[in-house]
Amino acid sequence: MTPSPIIAVLCGGTSSESEVSLGSGKAVAQAMTLSYPTEKIIVTTDSVPLGLDPARHVVYSTLHGTFGEDGGMQRLLDAAGIHYAGCDAQASDLCFDKWRTRLAVAAAGVPIAPGHCFLAAEKPAVAEIIQQYGEQVVFKPNRQGSSFGLQIVSNRAGLEVAHAGLKTGEWILEKRILGREFTVGLLKGRAMGVVEIVPKSGVFDFTSKYTSGETEYYAPAAISEELAAQMRAAAETAFAACGCRDYARIDFMVSAENEIYLLEINTLPGMKGTSLLPMSARCVGLDFSALCREMVGPAVERFHLAQSAKR
Repeated sequence: MTPSPIIAVLCGGTSSESEVSLGSGKAVAQAMTLSYPTEKIIVTTDSVPLGLDPARHVVYSTLHGTFGEDGGMQRLLDAAGIHYAGCDAQASDLCFDKWRTRLAVAAAGVPIAPGHCFLAAEKPAVAEIIQQYGEQVVFKPNRQGSSFGLQIVSNRAGLEVAHAGLKTGEWILEKRILGREFTVGLLKGRAMGVVEIVPKSGVFDFTSKYTSGETEYYAPAAISEELAAQMRAAAETAFAACGCRDYARIDFMVSAENEIYLLEINTLPGMKGTSLLPMSARCVGLDFSALCREMVGPAVERFHLAQSAKR
């Protein structure tokens, strides 16, 4: 039988989210040692780390942002013949592009907030935005993670300030959905527990995500089983529609009328013990170390099949 592979936990990276990734990498590497021989590798360049061997290693990446979540590292690992956990390059690239994700999930019947995508140089006028969506809107960069650049607008004055600040890049404008925010973790395509996110500021932005005490979490969420089932079903539909594999985390807004709207799909979600995906997993009886083992399991199976085929 093929020996158990070494799990290479990649963390760090070159994006603006490298510090977040380092925290995830440390936690995952510690947990993974309970199930597999493990190496933690800090990535400092947009390249495959030296020493990774397709015959010995399986990669578990905690890289966030550009090159990590957008399919860049995944394409290089594919070219090197190295197996890795999580979505493949195509699905990673799709889900990192929020607009293309919206199109894919909407085509599968998953509700999304009204909105459109535009280049900063071609941004619609404030009056046009208000006429189409009202004064309460959301601006977010099309290809960015961890809520970098997210702007929640509550009135015309705030809209004018946010609008003036859009100087470069590609942006998504959405009608703001007033309601409650939730997230659902998926493992092997199946939804786990529904977690409610309640930021004290009212907005789950970067500060609320990464500042201790700024957000309360309810796992499982105190909602009806009917609403929870709707979110789990929508999450599984979106996961399949975008060609995801192994695991992901999917975020939703729920309006006062209990209408669900998909926000985004996170193919490489944060993975500290207190992160949202582990919260979702604990709702179905998986502690952090068991979750890490299950997340890398399909990649280990792909590794063994490939090694067997060579013999």
